[in-house]
Amino acid sequence: MKNHTLILVFTLVSTFVFSQTDRRLKGIEKQYNAVLENTKAAGFAVAIVEGDKIIYAKGFGYADYENKIPTDGNTLFAIGSSTKAFTSALLGLHREDGKLTFDDRPRKHIPELEFYNDEMDNTITIKDLMRHSTGLPRHDGSWYYFPSHSKDSLVTKLKYHEPFTGVREQWYYNNFGFLLQGVITERITGKTWEENIENEFFKPLGMERSKTTIAGMKSSTNAAFGYELDADRNITKMDYYDIAGMSPAGSINSSVNDMTKWLITWINKGKYKDQQIIPEDYVKEAMSSQMVVAAGFPSKELPDAQFANYGYGWFLHSYKGHYMVEHGGNIDGFSASVALYPSDSLGIVVLTNQNGSPVPRLIRNITADYMLKVDKTEWAKKYKEDLDKSLDAMKEAKDDKETSNVKNTRPSHTKLDYTGTYEEKGYGKFEIEIENDSLFSKLNGKKIFLNHFHYDTFELLEIKNGKVDTTDIGNSIRINFSTNIAGDIDYGRIAIEGLLDPIAFKRTPNTIDVDAKTLEQYVGKYDLMGTEIKAYIKDENVLYVFVPGQPEYALIPTATHKFNFKTLEGFKIEFLASDDKSINEVKFIQPNGTFVAKRKLED
Repeated sequence: MKNHTLILVFTLVSTFVFSQTDRRLKGIEKQYNAVLENTKAAGFAVAIVEGDKIIYAKGFGYADYENKIPTDGNTLFAIGSSTKAFTSALLGLHREDGKLTFDDRPRKHIPELEFYNDEMDNTITIKDLMRHSTGLPRHDGSWYYFPSHSKDSLVTKLKYHEPFTGVREQWYYNNFGFLLQGVITERITGKTWEENIENEFFKPLGMERSKTTIAGMKSSTNAAFGYELDADRNITKMDYYDIAGMSPAGSINSSVNDMTKWLITWINKGKYKDQQIIPEDYVKEAMSSQMVVAAGFPSKELPDAQFANYGYGWFLHSYKGHYMVEHGGNIDGFSASVALYPSDSLGIVVLTNQNGSPVPRLIRNITADYMLKVDKTEWAKKYKEDLDKSLDAMKEAKDDKETSNVKNTRPSHTKLDYTGTYEEKGYGKFEIEIENDSLFSKLNGKKIFLNHFHYDTFELLEIKNGKVDTTDIGNSIRINFSTNIAGDIDYGRIAIEGLLDPIAFKRTPNTIDVDAKTLEQYVGKYDLMGTEIKAYIKDENVLYVFVPGQPEYALIPTATHKFNFKTLEGFKIEFLASDDKSINEVKFIQPNGTFVAKRKLED
């Protein structure tokens, strides 16, 4: 315990010395603290490198806000999508070794991979994965709400992911492209993406505290907890999010001290301490324009933003006349920015334990102003002014707001009719159940309450601390239910991919267990307008019906005396009990009408 204390003190003293020995940083900590105060962040850490030297590394605020445990240069944070540059760099190594070219089709390395159509299968290259030019929208709900630790199972979802444009017609961010890069690495090396990151980068760079999984972060000392601001701008703790199989797109957890080594490597053409970690030609290519992100001229608000392009795992911008290479990261409770100014041999990393936070951008820009000797913008002050205006506007909008729901409407069905399993092959499967006369579901392990909005539309509200979170009521994700021609609920549609129509999850009704003895009461012959229909049991406890001239149909029990046809959508059967509870009639419910057949007396 004593040794750990000495190490911690040494780190804090060392980073303090960094900040005082470089005259360019005089007064910067006042700006940093202003950002911490104005954003109400729990904490953050920042490090600056120049050439092959660490100029500054220090933490502000708290890694554990409740217990007031401070952050420092060794505090672990989730870096989110700042992971992407690591993943693409692995492909740079494979190209150097002759194991692939960036013009290869991904299917060359992942034979079972299928995209949505033949054009995508035959056109998409590895380079398209690296620069977000596949024509796919994000489809993030597919992995965020339906996570899997199996990368291969996530790959199979791509066959069902609809594009919004053609290949290479438009840049659009897509995490699945980086999943595929990680899987290609696994297929080439026979090792997991996680092992490759550790062997190729963490170990040779001495990034000893960095982890590739949330489990590794949880088991580490000096790891930050994640936080968000609630509706009243109070700091609230968030659960860690396990990105699981989507790890190549954003699962690294690191400290600013560790990340300085990554920055130094990129600034020095892929070298760290005279060891070539990343091929020099790849470094140059990755930090050069490979795809236009957005077109347009500098604006009044951003006069120095002269271009917006993308390399391989890096965004490319200009900042006050200086070439900037940067990638942010956001995952539950954490935000990050890893920035390079290669022409200035400058690197800045900012990690914070605040969800969807402006802190990385503000601290990065403040730092760049000091280090690049450009006119300084009062970023903390500007943010506070913009925030105050935004909060006032939101308050006015809230006061004047009329909700878009139609008042005094009811669902078209009873609650039981909405229950069942809903599945979309490109996304996943979830169930809706009744509990205490209310509808509930579960997404990504979180319990969800279905709050009626209007007609057959419900809001999905999270259960927090045993209570329904009503913070976003009226603005939350909604599910709209539709019916088939027989009047049954057939789909639940959720608008979770903004560039496409709502994603349609097909409903399968819940089934009940019915023993053979119970099924026996339905066995017999029934007369339907002169046609004899037989009901019988086979295949170990499965009830079938046979109509002359048609195949036999297996029935699935859904409620007492009620069955669905296993292979025919919209066709149902209900056996009708008499006063003495005997079954003497069966009702056939189908799209073209409802027909009743009477039991025939046995000969």
